[in-house]
Amino acid sequence: MRVAQVMAGAAMGGAEAFYERLTLALHGAGDAVLPVFRADPRRATLLGALAPVQLGFGGVFDVTTTRRLRASVDGFAPDVVLAWMNRAARYCARAWPAPRRAPLVGRLGGYYDLKYYAGFDHLVGNTRGICDWLVREGWPVERAHMVPNFVEDFAGIAPAPLAGKVRLLAMGRLHANKGFSTLLRAMPALPEAHLSLAGEGPERAALEALAASLGVAQRVNFLGWREDRGAMLAGCDIFVCPSHHEPLGNVVLEAFSASRPIVAAAADGPREVIADGQTGLLVPVGDADALSAAIASLITDPAGATQLAAAGRVEFETHHAQAPVVAQWRAFLAGVAR
Repeated sequence: MRVAQVMAGAAMGGAEAFYERLTLALHGAGDAVLPVFRADPRRATLLGALAPVQLGFGGVFDVTTTRRLRASVDGFAPDVVLAWMNRAARYCARAWPAPRRAPLVGRLGGYYDLKYYAGFDHLVGNTRGICDWLVREGWPVERAHMVPNFVEDFAGIAPAPLAGKVRLLAMGRLHANKGFSTLLRAMPALPEAHLSLAGEGPERAALEALAASLGVAQRVNFLGWREDRGAMLAGCDIFVCPSHHEPLGNVVLEAFSASRPIVAAAADGPREVIADGQTGLLVPVGDADALSAAIASLITDPAGATQLAAAGRVEFETHHAQAPVVAQWRAFLAGVAR
């Protein structure tokens, strides 16, 4: 199988990280993979053995990317072209209008604007909810596919030193969608807990001010962006995902892999992957009281927390580890290739 993977996203992000993991995993499984992405030195180093193509993927004044994209990918002669997110989809649609030799597939990790995918041959979402939404939006059911993500296996990672007697961890971009304000509002009811919040973003100042106003600033550490997610998970007692909007939530899968008990708001993604009371605890979105009560229940029942964590690990091994997911991706790509 020859697969061209086109990504025009940012240097950091969940979809971007999975693009890198899947590119390397398909290559490791024996497929020929051409990574094409917006110029980025770190990504170029990571994928350097695959002879990646770096392009501008700029705005309306970028007059060269479409031509260079078409030339580089056509020279590779792929069986499938896989476009990741809207910007890459827009350029791919321009580069290969129908009819084309290789099918054009869009990979969606959220509820994207489908105008960018007009004329695509297939769309693949990483949750059943996204696929159902595609069909409701009028996309043909036979051309909507669900293939999950896999995440790194964090079993056995040495723990990072996190503050507190009861160590809570949350990770993500400091954006209103991530619901960290709800988590901070839950903290006054958890006097024994200390929260480590790993991430950066536009809401940082507002969140720091909120923590101060709630009187919990001394029990909240804002860590900024961190690369040692596995070590942080190993160092926490409970992982919390309070997102108001979360199409999937790779951090939940990572917490599964690290055998950590999870409390999550019941946004679309966590609600799909967490069996409430079995592999984690779900609470209503935006409900600080329910969130604090669920966290407190795990603090007071360590045996129950351990049981949840063990079940989450089984869920990871069965559905979200590299081997089973890469097998699904390879079967999907072989099924749509011409």
